[in-house]
Amino acid sequence: MLSPLTQVLSRTGLDALVLVPGANFRRVFNKDFHQMERPLAVIVPRAGEAVAVVPNLEMGSFQAIGFPGRVFDWRDEAGYQGAVMAAGEALPQLRNGARIGVEGQRMRVFDLLALQKAFPGAAFMDAHADISRIRLHKTADEIARLRQAIRLSEAALEATLGEIKVGMTETEIESILLRNLFAHGADGLSFAPIVAAGDNAAKPHAHARPGYRIKPGDALLFDFGGTYQGFSADITRTFFVKEVSDYDRAFYDAVLRANETGRAASRPGIAASELDDAVLNVLERSQFAAFCRHKTGHGLGLDVHEAPQIMRGNDQRLEPGMVFTIEPGLYRDGEAGVRIEDNVVVTESGIECLTSFPRALRLVG
Repeated sequence: MLSPLTQVLSRTGLDALVLVPGANFRRVFNKDFHQMERPLAVIVPRAGEAVAVVPNLEMGSFQAIGFPGRVFDWRDEAGYQGAVMAAGEALPQLRNGARIGVEGQRMRVFDLLALQKAFPGAAFMDAHADISRIRLHKTADEIARLRQAIRLSEAALEATLGEIKVGMTETEIESILLRNLFAHGADGLSFAPIVAAGDNAAKPHAHARPGYRIKPGDALLFDFGGTYQGFSADITRTFFVKEVSDYDRAFYDAVLRANETGRAASRPGIAASELDDAVLNVLERSQFAAFCRHKTGHGLGLDVHEAPQIMRGNDQRLEPGMVFTIEPGLYRDGEAGVRIEDNVVVTESGIECLTSFPRALRLVG
């Protein structure tokens, strides 16, 4: 069970790792816990027995994972620090001069302060990237779950498009999408969906507006995904309501060419930075270069944003089993935005595109 973490310890030379609830925790223990005001942490040393600090009300669920170490539970009325101190006493080898890696993108400040008090003299460092590497290459079973998350999400989008009418608000369309996601088998949401029309589509991370009613000529952008057994789809498609101007058609076509270029260029051995260059060069050499704002994509799995980051400056080579997004976009402030996002997995000879929803410009409403 702990072998992925012992491999990280061997690779990094750290003396211990600390996991808190999140995607890495789920990958190791195949169980998800909410990260709430009650701290829960697993400490895995290089030498010695692993320990865990667990809120008492979570003990039933935690015992079910078969944790191979000592567990120190605590109740609300007593507070968590005593259990953290007991964990420190159980691992005296980590008290002075030890190097302890934590998940810098997940651990809260109060969690870290409690650990620092229990392990005086230890040096805590951000090992998030090293720990997250355990999720970098997806297994066949994990890819199958991703396929299902994507399949149900695409079915939900198609069903939603059939219900759209001119005059609907963005929030009305969002509610239809949510209903269809769960009707098609989603067990959760990858993130709060983005449904943005007109000028709102020019905001890459827009929020649906209850007061804006879609009208002919509007761009209508969906960025969303359902989850299946913990794995996340992340799909973006942009449509136009009833009609599209020649300018907006050219705007859309530039993004489509960039998306096609990204899928064609993706293969094992290419650097993430090279792939990003190939995609962004299409946009930067077009008449719409001024409207390009972001990188090509990001890894996808238990987290909707994880390694590898498909961006300039990242020279990591793509390898079989890596899953990531290709999502070029253009955004004209106050007017419109277009993004087309696919999810792909690297194979031995190229990629498999897990998304199949059509990319050709489509009118709705």
